[in-house]
Amino acid sequence: MAFVSFLIPCFVIGTDIAFSCQNAADFVGASSPGDIVIGGLFAVHSEMLHTEEDPIKPVIQNCAGFEVQVFLQTLAMIHAIETVNNSTLLPGVTLGYEIYDTCAEVTKAMASALRFLSKFNSSEGAVEFKCNYSDYIPRIKAVTGASYSEVSMAVSRLLALQLIPQVSPASSAEILSDKIRFPSFFRTIPSDFHQTRAMTHLICESGWNWIGVIATDDDNGRFALESFGVQAMANNVCIAFKEMLPAYLSDSTFHTKVDHAVERIVKETRVNVIVVFMRQFHVLKLFEKAIERNVNKIWIASDNWSAAVKISTIPNIRQLGTIVGFGFKSGDISSFQDFLRNLPEKPIENNKFLREYIMLLSVCAHLEYHDFQTCISNQSQDDLLEDVENKHQIWRDDFLNANIEPGFIQSTILAVYAIAHAIKGQCKTRNCKDPSAFTPWELLEELKKVIIIYDDKEVKFDSNGDMSTSYDVLLWKEIDGHMEITTMAEYDAEKGDFIFEDEEKKKDFLNLKKVQSTCSQHCRPGQMKKVTESPHTCCYECVYCPENHYSNQTDMDYCYRCNNKTYWAPINSTTCYKKTIYFLAWTDWFAIFLLLLSAFGVVLVLSICVIFTKNLNTPVVKASGGLTVCYIILFSHFLIFLSTIFFIDVPTEFKCKTRQALFGISFTLCISCILIKSLKILLAFSFDPKLQNFLKCMYKPIPTVVTCTGIQVIICTFWLIFRTPFVTPNFSIPRSIILECNEGSIVAFGIMLGYIAALAFICFIFAFKGRKLPENYNEAKFITFGMLIYFIAWIVFIPVYATTFGKYLPAVEIIVVLISNYGILCCTFLPKCYIIIYKQETNTKSAFLKMVYKYSSKSASSVAVSQVSLDSKSSSFRAPISDSCKPDKNPVNGNCQFQVPGQPLIKGKVLPKNATRKRVSSI
Repeated sequence: MAFVSFLIPCFVIGTDIAFSCQNAADFVGASSPGDIVIGGLFAVHSEMLHTEEDPIKPVIQNCAGFEVQVFLQTLAMIHAIETVNNSTLLPGVTLGYEIYDTCAEVTKAMASALRFLSKFNSSEGAVEFKCNYSDYIPRIKAVTGASYSEVSMAVSRLLALQLIPQVSPASSAEILSDKIRFPSFFRTIPSDFHQTRAMTHLICESGWNWIGVIATDDDNGRFALESFGVQAMANNVCIAFKEMLPAYLSDSTFHTKVDHAVERIVKETRVNVIVVFMRQFHVLKLFEKAIERNVNKIWIASDNWSAAVKISTIPNIRQLGTIVGFGFKSGDISSFQDFLRNLPEKPIENNKFLREYIMLLSVCAHLEYHDFQTCISNQSQDDLLEDVENKHQIWRDDFLNANIEPGFIQSTILAVYAIAHAIKGQCKTRNCKDPSAFTPWELLEELKKVIIIYDDKEVKFDSNGDMSTSYDVLLWKEIDGHMEITTMAEYDAEKGDFIFEDEEKKKDFLNLKKVQSTCSQHCRPGQMKKVTESPHTCCYECVYCPENHYSNQTDMDYCYRCNNKTYWAPINSTTCYKKTIYFLAWTDWFAIFLLLLSAFGVVLVLSICVIFTKNLNTPVVKASGGLTVCYIILFSHFLIFLSTIFFIDVPTEFKCKTRQALFGISFTLCISCILIKSLKILLAFSFDPKLQNFLKCMYKPIPTVVTCTGIQVIICTFWLIFRTPFVTPNFSIPRSIILECNEGSIVAFGIMLGYIAALAFICFIFAFKGRKLPENYNEAKFITFGMLIYFIAWIVFIPVYATTFGKYLPAVEIIVVLISNYGILCCTFLPKCYIIIYKQETNTKSAFLKMVYKYSSKSASSVAVSQVSLDSKSSSFRAPISDSCKPDKNPVNGNCQFQVPGQPLIKGKVLPKNATRKRVSSI
């Protein structure tokens, strides 16, 4: 297959400078031979120096800003490889390494990646172009790195050409989990998704919702900001401002933008929490400026700088406020610390980073700790080469140990171990001393299945190539006058929760809540947010929850409505209260009063029944229709009084159905019997032949009572079947529920009452016509009064019932039932009882006959008749004029003369005495 060779670009800066790139070997920062070589990419320097000479030439420049923390990561990689080589993990196989400095620049990292892609044993370091790299053997099998996500993205795209596995211990951008765009990328840390979620969780737990964000203007910063923005929005956290700083310190606008960011922080007085997604050297410059402006906030650190010792040792760092951050979970790194103690004995020929560090120690040894740190970071490679031979070498064990960031050290060691375990899987059936024993893409497939036991824990890559390790929540605390980075809690990325080791650390966490960082004051329970004109949802006004609404948490967006009509809530309520259920209870004083009236009515009915039973054969009782009729009427009165108890206490379906039907049928039975009595009285004392004939046809006692009552039974039956009454709660009173009976059909209820009223009206007409009957025995007059009382009561009832609501609504109906029942009962029976008890002399046959005679004489004198026929069969009666025709003269078939004033004399027959008695008894 045809191929084109690409040479690794290596350009000369100067012939006398040891750090200049003369050839491919000069480009390597640290190396060691081995059967299988692993590549490493680390930003040992923070920036690349740019000269103005020949700026258009593709020259790889020297770097400046030695990063001790990243240098320690390169040492961790070397330590891990040496540990593997000294173990039985890969028997007979030696791992080698080639570590390159990216200088935090994508361009230089790409040059290193080309070196990785070059063909094995290629003397010119050429990269072959092929359509199929399945059998291609590059000089390295896997890569550890890079330090920054922006660099890892670029390198991973290039390594994906040959599917060379890349395991990063520090690149956390969420986009790198995309296996379509980055198929060969792995990392031994969680993605920024978990970090930003942890930050948001911390912010929400602390009650903050108005924060600022500062990030570097590179891929890592932008992706972190985007991920955090999504998490913040989902948790109602608002970003008051966002400031982006240039990714490179060499940018001419860097210091201007730092000043602008600090000015913005000072200006936003309500923002007391700042989230910072930046590299360590960016944070260093920002904090130095913030200390000058006396900024005091809570700073939330990303994993890039949360454990940076060089930042924690800035003079007056305590003035900045509280710094809390998230670092990768660390384990036991004691073996690495032992490695550092033996580092002075290590050869430096193949480790330019170590050689440079030793030179830095020589140059900066006379300075104090922080100045020493600054001196190391500010030295360029060119400066170190000037008169370095005149400097004596000084080794400082404490400096390296003090700058260890345990999370990054552990993740770097894990990256090497993961690659080593994947190589072990490939070497089970192959001779791995031969570099062509397997290809990188085969190693990639093995890496996906790797399970590592590290620090007594099992770790592996998930489907996105990430290791689901936890975070340490770090708190910077001043201890004995020095800023110490302590572990406050552990954040479980899978469960999304904080784990505290003891109460002291939990107390530190709770102290964070004392700081307020909100756009608006928190809305208390019982209030809700009212959005203002601000575009941010965190800026709002607090208003009280309206009636029947509540809020039981702080800062609720809306108030909950009480879940159903059985609950209520006042204004500004934190909970719903169950409505009080009201009904006309047995214990209610008014109900007791009404029950006493009903009970008295029952007693009255029973008393009348006893009185009438004892005086069964007296004229008064007989004139009342006899004992049977009286018993029926009294029984109906008893049922009416009894029906009132169904209006009291908790309404039930049975009570609602029973009370109206029982009342309606009982009252109809009562009125029907009284109607028959009215007809009978009118018939007995009627002298109009036409009316008498009509009344004879109408007077059918049993069929009339049965028919009238039966019609009401049919009405009630249809009512109960088709539109039956039921229990319904009345919610018209805000804080109460009135349990009441719904009549089911107002029409049916009206028909029932209307039918009773119609019968009562007919009864009233008949009784009114007989109102002038014999005084002592005149039921018609009292029936008239009874019917009038009934009409008045029910006419008043209709508007009162229609306008009354509440638990006393049944009492209204009870009152009208009692009034109408008492009215009819008293008018029907009390006059008779009065005669029976107090006027016994009038309750005799002779007295009765005399009263009838007087009434008959009076009636006959006002009626002109041509002939009087006294027929006992037809119960007719005509009053005589002459004394010889009087009943007490007892004429037998005698002749009598009748004289009506102003009329001719009339002759007629005399009614026999026994016929008169028969007539009277029929009354």
